[in-house]
Amino acid sequence: MKIQTNILLLVCILGILGVCRGGSLRKSFYQKACPRAEMIVKNVTWQHVSTNPNLPARLLRMHFHDCFVMGCDASVLLNSTANNIAEKDAIPNFSLSGYDVIDDIKAKVEKECEGVVSCADIVALAARDSVSFQFQKPMWEVLTGRRDGKVSQNASVFANLPPPFFNFNQLKQNFASKNLTLHDLVVLSGAHTIGRGHCVALNNRLYNFTGRGDQDPSLDSTYAELLKKKCPNNPNDRTTTVEMDPGSFQNFDGNYYTILLQNKGLFQSDAALLKDKQAKKIVQELVSQTKFFTEFAQSMKRMGAIEVLTGTAGEIRKQCWKVNS
Repeated sequence: MKIQTNILLLVCILGILGVCRGGSLRKSFYQKACPRAEMIVKNVTWQHVSTNPNLPARLLRMHFHDCFVMGCDASVLLNSTANNIAEKDAIPNFSLSGYDVIDDIKAKVEKECEGVVSCADIVALAARDSVSFQFQKPMWEVLTGRRDGKVSQNASVFANLPPPFFNFNQLKQNFASKNLTLHDLVVLSGAHTIGRGHCVALNNRLYNFTGRGDQDPSLDSTYAELLKKKCPNNPNDRTTTVEMDPGSFQNFDGNYYTILLQNKGLFQSDAALLKDKQAKKIVQELVSQTKFFTEFAQSMKRMGAIEVLTGTAGEIRKQCWKVNS
């Protein structure tokens, strides 16, 4: 009985400290403290997306990069200081953008309810709302109640963020370390249906796959030649980009899985999904756009709960790019 009591006490303490994985997040967290918060986030996000159709891919990627490194705590937004190089200044995050949109949303929300809404929740909501603009309705539910982290280190990015050259086993292990399943891996990879990829990330795949000046044999040869025209052999080029889902890279749809089965996935990490029998079966199922949308909504909900800070953990930043003084 004493042991059971101690275990129960420990569970309660953990709940108070907010170290559970998403257990303290809930629907309409700000209903009493800031009832218009989610509407403000949506309105400001949609205003930006209406003039920048590339924004959904950018904010969705920001949310992913945030959650996979130290959890969904907005640590990716923090600026480096004289004594610390932050996540946003790690090489994999050089191409992240959309910080100005998050700052604009935060300013509007602060004007409505000062010191109430976290930057972490704003990132999660803005990712959902930016993608939802195309459909004029929410595409997945976002539970709220996250708090903002106080630590952001570039080394954490390399240790946690899966690079585009990971093989299947590496991807599976990486997602498992975040309490995400194989199914989540395949579903969340579908986010590559929008946005652009940097040519530097596929240079080896096109020009030096095995170190002998060859290309990845699993890549459709016609598509490879097209990519080579858009991505000249320059491993130091960090600016040239190519559409991840040719022809519909600004439309959130299920086309990613169709082209993946044609061996036209852009990155090695995309092609890796076809190397496993179970993963490939899921890819085939997700060709159905209705199925993809349903499953994506569930996987995004799980991803958005990775190692969240709740309760009294962390803080509510006054400005998203720096911790409170």
